[in-house]
Amino acid sequence: MKTLLSLVLAAALAAPAVAQEAAPVAPAPVVLPAISVAPVTSAPITDRIFASGLIGPVEEIVVQPQIEGQAIDALLADIGDRVEKDQVLAQLSKTSLLLRQTQLEASAASASAALAQGQAQLVEARAAADEAVRVRDRARSLRDNGAVSQAALDQATSAATSALARVTAAEQGVQAAQAQIALTVAQTADVELSLARTSVKAPVAGEIITRNASVGAIATAGGPSMFVIIRDGLLELRADVAERDVLRLAVGQKVSLRVVGRDDPLTGEVRLVEPTVDTVTRLGRVRITLDDPGLVRSGMFAEAEILAAARDALTVPVAAVQLTAKGASVLRVDADGLLTRVAVTTGIRDRGNIEILTGLAAGDNIVSRAGAFVREGERINPIAQAAADVSN
Repeated sequence: MKTLLSLVLAAALAAPAVAQEAAPVAPAPVVLPAISVAPVTSAPITDRIFASGLIGPVEEIVVQPQIEGQAIDALLADIGDRVEKDQVLAQLSKTSLLLRQTQLEASAASASAALAQGQAQLVEARAAADEAVRVRDRARSLRDNGAVSQAALDQATSAATSALARVTAAEQGVQAAQAQIALTVAQTADVELSLARTSVKAPVAGEIITRNASVGAIATAGGPSMFVIIRDGLLELRADVAERDVLRLAVGQKVSLRVVGRDDPLTGEVRLVEPTVDTVTRLGRVRITLDDPGLVRSGMFAEAEILAAARDALTVPVAAVQLTAKGASVLRVDADGLLTRVAVTTGIRDRGNIEILTGLAAGDNIVSRAGAFVREGERINPIAQAAADVSN
């Protein structure tokens, strides 16, 4: 009986071992890390430069009186007025100039009378000289024939010389009268010009932003300007730009502007890129004209977004690019999930995307985040970027 129990117990202990040898153990499956990947796609990309500054006139025109010493009788324009070219802005006193004009008119009449008298004297002197010359010539002929004495010839010669001198004097008198008339005419024209300039006119069309003139004050070009006009009412934004962005700016680039008090942006374009950079602030200056300057005021602060470039290009998320001392690179994923580090050349950075110039082709898949805990040569379980975004 004891022997039978021993055999049963030995069989029971041996059964699991036999069963264990009959069922082999399956290897544990390899779990690959799930990593978000993004495709390299062709998409529109823009290069934007941000700047800010103050709005001011494109060109300021200073209006000063063109004559001195005249009192201001009336002011016909004020700050904020829009004026046309040659519109009268102020009227100066004409009293002294009108008096001077009257005096010159009298001088002109006197000079004209002197000229007429001189011309009459010249005619008389020429007639007398002609007669004296004939007498002299006749006396010389008779003297040669012995009919008259030498004294008579000398007397006739002296009379002719005196008559000719009177002609010369008369001619000079006429010339002096003519010069006096010319001088009077020039002085009269000067007075008439001064009278015309008593009306202070706008040299250009535009908007008045400054008026320093006061009625009763004496107009002078040496003092503050009477008026300051914004030519044609045109305004521009004089914006400061970071030094690194200056060389990407160009005349004609389109600009979107935002100003305080307006929800919708304004539009404009780059008019001028100043050729120097401030040596202290390291900032450049760009001037941007506004398409509708009537919507803003001079002195307002504005922020500008300048469109430096726009094109279709290969793009990837900015986070996918790793920057090192050796340059930029990304981790490319092949069809089997194998990672390969690829050096790339980058271009425009537009918000969350960056342009790829070399190193990748459209349709390549790359790891979405350069800081992911994976390395070149490893395999991953790629998760499309769109799916990853939905799951988040």
